[in-house]
Amino acid sequence: MARTAGTDNGAPRGPLAGVRVVELAGIGPGPFAAMCLADLGADVVRVDRPGGAGLGVDPAHDLTNRNKRSVLVNLKDPAGPGQVLDLVERADILIEGYRPGVAERLGVGPDACLARNPKLVYGRMTGWGQEGPLAQRAGHDISYLALTGTLGMIGKPDEPPTVPVNLVGDYAGGSLYLVIGLLAALQHARTPEGAGQVVDAAIVDGASHLATMLHAMLAAGGWQDRRGSNLLDGGCPFYGTYETSDGQHMAVGALEPQFYAEFTELLGITGTAPERGDLARWGDLRETIAARFKERTRQEWTAVFEASDACVAPVLSMREAPHHPHLAARSTYVEHDGVIQPAPAPRFSGTPGGIHRGPALPGADTADVADEWGVPSLAKGHPDGTEGEVN
Repeated sequence: MARTAGTDNGAPRGPLAGVRVVELAGIGPGPFAAMCLADLGADVVRVDRPGGAGLGVDPAHDLTNRNKRSVLVNLKDPAGPGQVLDLVERADILIEGYRPGVAERLGVGPDACLARNPKLVYGRMTGWGQEGPLAQRAGHDISYLALTGTLGMIGKPDEPPTVPVNLVGDYAGGSLYLVIGLLAALQHARTPEGAGQVVDAAIVDGASHLATMLHAMLAAGGWQDRRGSNLLDGGCPFYGTYETSDGQHMAVGALEPQFYAEFTELLGITGTAPERGDLARWGDLRETIAARFKERTRQEWTAVFEASDACVAPVLSMREAPHHPHLAARSTYVEHDGVIQPAPAPRFSGTPGGIHRGPALPGADTADVADEWGVPSLAKGHPDGTEGEVN
């Protein structure tokens, strides 16, 4: 079971304690990147717009806004850009996810921000990047994966490509590459000769970069440029998933010979299965493995393989995962304010991160941020500090 996270609302913890981040509210990869920084101890202030993002998501349940604080600013009001620039002057990092040119038109583009704070790291999160023929086009995770060749390599060869939720594009190729860029640029800005700069994080770039090893294998002749035909894409019968008698599934990753030998022995097909090195008989081998897995339930097969090096694991659902003994022992999932959620990652021995605040509610922290960051313009006209919008 997931452990209960602390509810300490005191000073930020983690290796990024003391780092100040301004996040211009958006959806998808930008907020997740800001959450990663907040989980590691950065003081992240989310600049929300009046009326919200328009997605109908209850802010109290938006976990990507945990560990942050929020102020309301209307960037279309004459006073709005100045309020953001006042925050920028005291920040280390800014994150925005607008289409190219929008931040400039709103008065909070890189030139305006770096003029106020030459050491600022200005992070831009988009799908297509800041330039190129498609830069001004709308898109989503699936669009970016389609053009990079990533989507085309996922799924069975005789079926349409499988959509990998929005994890590969938005969050792996987008958010995490933005975080890498922000931290690298922050390190540079803090050197004696360093200065601020713009980090252009495009999902098409990150998703392409993730496939570097596969491009190497393709160039070396070790990868076929079609899905479901290779060692790691489901084409290999000893690297894939199999249905059990109760309609559940087991995942098999017995690539190395020693692991494969243990796998076939525990599965009970040693001596009867086709030779794994005979690619022409991979279809027969797959049928042999599939028929055997169908003889028992997922729980029964889990008991067979759990103490082995056969690289076989049950395929769990999102609700099941937090209860797995290994993940529970590591506290991979935690409970905070009654919500089970993934714990911050990775882990640090000397400066551990944690969940100290639930999702930031729009505008709820205006007074505190105005006071602690020394930005009185945020609370101007709002003595109670409950709103940041200038009407």
